[in-house]
Amino acid sequence: MNGVEHLEDLIKLAATAIKTADTILISAGAGIGVDSGLPDFRGDEGFWQSYPLLKEENISFMDLANPAWFYNDPARAWGFYGHRYQLYQPHQGFQILKQWCDEKTHPSFIFTSNVDGHFEKSGFDSKSIYECHGSINYLQCLDNCESKIWPAMNLNLTINKNNLKIIGDGPKCPDCGEVARPNILMFGDPDWNSARTKAQGIKFQNWKNKCANKNVVIIELGAGKAIPTARYVSEATVGTLIRINPRDSDGPEGTISLPMGSLDALKKIDKLLKNK
Repeated sequence: MNGVEHLEDLIKLAATAIKTADTILISAGAGIGVDSGLPDFRGDEGFWQSYPLLKEENISFMDLANPAWFYNDPARAWGFYGHRYQLYQPHQGFQILKQWCDEKTHPSFIFTSNVDGHFEKSGFDSKSIYECHGSINYLQCLDNCESKIWPAMNLNLTINKNNLKIIGDGPKCPDCGEVARPNILMFGDPDWNSARTKAQGIKFQNWKNKCANKNVVIIELGAGKAIPTARYVSEATVGTLIRINPRDSDGPEGTISLPMGSLDALKKIDKLLKNK
């Protein structure tokens, strides 16, 4: 059997597992967003290719993804996160996943280490999403004055793409007027308000408890080994694991490993499901 035939058999196994499951856990890492055309920020060169001026200033992704910028240079901090907010648009694969979840008799759940808010944007029930690093679609006060978290509500920011700074003022806290920041966990971030994420974590655990006697399929997408948070969650959940990743698709015994991009794999599986 050649590689193509073997892959086709694995796709068929994945389709059967999804069709026969009572419920689905979607576990998503950064790789799922590649099909949305997002820049590759995993290395400094990819980041600097997107923002050449920052290479001249020797500012890396890790440097800029730090809350200190909101204190020292809020125009650039919001230029960086505002540009990411505008870039983040879910691809067709999210609708495919939602359709599969909607067809199940038992509610499904989403775990993601991404902050892009794609699942909520795609119409998934916000009560069934666990965003372990927060979401760019929600804001908090830089000083956490009232410990509130509120929706970003379609941020309309004008950004100078050359120096990555906003033109005009960025979002403000409605209570104290201080600079607002995204409610996401950044590097070196003791002031992140994790209340929303902690509440999501409790709902996720409750969902897992209710799935004790269910046939669960775990669809993991774009979760690499460099930051393996989503992989750990997938492997800690009892069920059939489908791991979709072009480089790191290997897994524990019984894993259905698909060395493919997320959107390509979802389309091929969906085509089989529509013909079953």
